[in-house]
Parts: sequence; structure tokens; C-alpha cells
Amino acid sequence: MSFDNAYEALVEPGTTDEAHWAFGTGFADQMTGVDRAVPSDADAGNLAAYCLMLADDALVFSQRLSEWCANSPELEEDVALANIALDLLGQARLLLARAAEVAPEVRPAAAPAHVPDEDALAYFRDERDFRNVRMVEQEIGDFAVTIARLLLFSSWRLALFQRLATSRDPVLAAVAAKGCKELAYHRDHAVQWTLRLGDGTDYSHERMRAGLARVWPFQPELFTPTPVELRLAEQGIAVDPADVRSEVDNVVDTVFGAAGLERPQLPELSPVAGHAGRDGIHTELMGYLLAEMQHLARSHPQAVW
Repeated sequence: MSFDNAYEALVEPGTTDEAHWAFGTGFADQMTGVDRAVPSDADAGNLAAYCLMLADDALVFSQRLSEWCANSPELEEDVALANIALDLLGQARLLLARAAEVAPEVRPAAAPAHVPDEDALAYFRDERDFRNVRMVEQEIGDFAVTIARLLLFSSWRLALFQRLATSRDPVLAAVAAKGCKELAYHRDHAVQWTLRLGDGTDYSHERMRAGLARVWPFQPELFTPTPVELRLAEQGIAVDPADVRSEVDNVVDTVFGAAGLERPQLPELSPVAGHAGRDGIHTELMGYLLAEMQHLARSHPQAVW
């Protein structure tokens, strides 16, 4: 081999096409064959807003989970949390692209023309333009906090996506159908760790209990519908999150019972003047998260990768 190192071989002239093994092979567009038409009775602006809600939940939580890379309790968990973050990032990309497809006006004006829509929406929107629930933007905390949040979030999102798989919007239905398989694993992973910590030693039990207490006040927001969600739910396009509450409660209560845990008796985090994450009103942590996530793209807006 004439190359000084293995990395030079990966970019040998004539071998950087899509078929070259170093760049991945056998990948297919997940949306191939999916009808892209917006249902005739749907408002494109509402559909785009709904896609942004679901996308931002996944994007921001993916960013938080990625902070565990090289920091988790064991190597296997490093890989597991990274894979969960990548699953959520994949969901976010498809949903962001759909939002820009149906309502091009959501693309930030500050985004350079060469930047794909999903990157433009991820890196060039301001804080008030993000529509994620406030639970996902909170600091990762310790491992028990992350597991508690993953349990609540994945149980809720899985129940939501199971219903969304029959959406009249074909793209939402396709994203949800694929996402159900991923979210089932995410929930199972969180359940296994909740059982291990909650039903382990006195110390691990207390840490798990404290982790749940940290994230519990953010749970009610998951089930609070917005007018956009209600309008689209009536058309069979979206899901009213309030409709999945009893199912999620049953799952969580079953896990708590097996782990020897109890529901935290804590008040919910109140909205600000009636507004919360879905309205673009976030906690102070959101600004710090976006500063880190968007720094490279905004510092070098003409860069390509």
C-alpha cells in the first residue's frame, strides 16, 4: 500500500463515490416511494408547525444524550446512548425536512443557500423558534436523571408514534412507523435501567428516586395539546397528546411497581404567562444548549461537509 496512513486510502482519487466502503454502502432513502403530497384538507402551515414540534423534541434530546459520549458508567452504555441519540437525530432530520417541504417559509432567512433545509432549521433558528417541550432541554444531570427522562420521554413518544403511524399524512405515517421500532428499544433500555437502579441497593434506589424527582415536573407538558395539534388531530393527521396519557401512566406505574418506586408528588413546571416550550418559551438552559449545538455552523456559515 502506497499511502502514508489508512486515512489517505479512504480518500484515494476515484474511490470517493457513494459505493466506496469507507463512506457506507447499501443505504437507501427512507422516504423512497412515500407519497409527498399534503392531504388536501390540511393547512400546510399547521402541518409544518407540527413537524417542527416532533422534530425539535428529538433534536434537542439527541443533543443532550450525546453529552454522555465518553462519560457514561460503562463502555456498553456509551454505545447504547449514542445509538439512541442517533435514532432521535434521524427522526429529527426527516421531520425538519418535511416541515420545510410543505411550508418553505419556515426556513430561516439567515441560513446560507447551500445548507440543506434540515440543517438550516437545526442550526440557524433562534431560541424562540424552537418548539420542543422543556423536558428535553434540561441538563443531563447524573445517570439516573438521564434514565428517568428517557423512560418518561420514550414511553410518551412511543405511544404517540404508534397512533401517528396511521396518520393521513403519508410522510408522518412513514416516519412514525419506523420510529416505533426505535422507540420501543429506547423505552426497553430505560425500563431495564430503572429496574436495576430502583430495585438495587439502597443507594441506587435513592439516586433513581432523586432522578425521577428532577424530571417529573416537566411531564405534564408532554400531554398538553396545542391548538395546532387539536386541529390536525381532528383531521386524522396528528395525535392529541392528551389521548395517550392513560396508556403512558399505565406503563410508568407498572415499571415503578416492579422497581419499588413511587410517583413523585411534585407540582408541574408552570408555563410562563400561559406559554411553554411548544410556544417557543424555554428555560434558560435552552440558550446554552443552542450556543453549543449551533456554534460551528454559525461561525463558518459557508462551510460544507
